[in-house]
Amino acid sequence: MIAVRYCSRYDSTAPGRQCLICAKPLISPRARYCDDACKQRGYRLRQLDNGPADVGQLAADLKRRGSLVAHTIYECPSCAARFLGERRCGECNRFCRALGPGGACAQCGELLLVAELLD
Repeated sequence: MIAVRYCSRYDSTAPGRQCLICAKPLISPRARYCDDACKQRGYRLRQLDNGPADVGQLAADLKRRGSLVAHTIYECPSCAARFLGERRCGECNRFCRALGPGGACAQCGELLLVAELLD
């Protein structure tokens, strides 16, 4: 009789186990990640410094990734409306000034700056 290991008797995936990064089913019951890319991503996430946040460093990182404009909050100088990732006011047709990196509040949808949340 040949011994069967690693859940291969019935299925090639470990039952109920998922990759910690992308939630794909795992091949082995001992594995934590589905492939080397997810393993590397997990390592990089573990190495992140959870020290005090620096808004300038955050802006530099977003600029390096090419997504600074999409995460920047702009404010119209005439009507004071805020926009996320839009450089021109749709009502006034004027260019807006950049306030800094930010995003929409998950609860109310209001646009908040990272600096406002850290203060």
